[in-house]
Amino acid sequence: MLGPILTIAIILSGFSLVFYVFFPLGRGAIYVPSTQGKTRLLAELSGASRGERAADLGSGDGRIVIALARRGAEAHGFEINPVLVLLSRRNIRRAGLRGLAFIHWKSFWRADLSRFDVVTLFQGSFVMRRLEAKLRKELAPGARVVSDYWGFPTMTPERMHGTVACYRIGTPAAE
Repeated sequence: MLGPILTIAIILSGFSLVFYVFFPLGRGAIYVPSTQGKTRLLAELSGASRGERAADLGSGDGRIVIALARRGAEAHGFEINPVLVLLSRRNIRRAGLRGLAFIHWKSFWRADLSRFDVVTLFQGSFVMRRLEAKLRKELAPGARVVSDYWGFPTMTPERMHGTVACYRIGTPAAE
């Protein structure tokens, strides 16, 4: 009886390690779902609203994309983990936000972010310098960036709320 249970536990552990830890390493942060409170805070501090386009980089299970869409923004998530892409799309359907929230099975490193007014993210410290360069190059002046926990090496946040930093591209406070 213990043998099959142990086998299933080992298989599930291996699956989890591959898709949630090893798969994203080197590309960004591992999957760590935001709490409901943190999700609301990120969406609120982003200022995303109707008529704007928002992106969540490394969108996980889609909860932040859903929160941005509920604020009226056209929200896009970029996720490389195919399991999380499927989960996100299911969550968007269940939330009734098809047509307003989208998940792309794509690395945000290969995405053109120039069309977005708002970008949210939770990434690892080891990608923040490179990500800052990408955001400065692609986002229009005035675009807002909200980062949980990890800051950018040379940009100064306009405001902080706990571990969440809010930046604006191309403004004196951000330089």
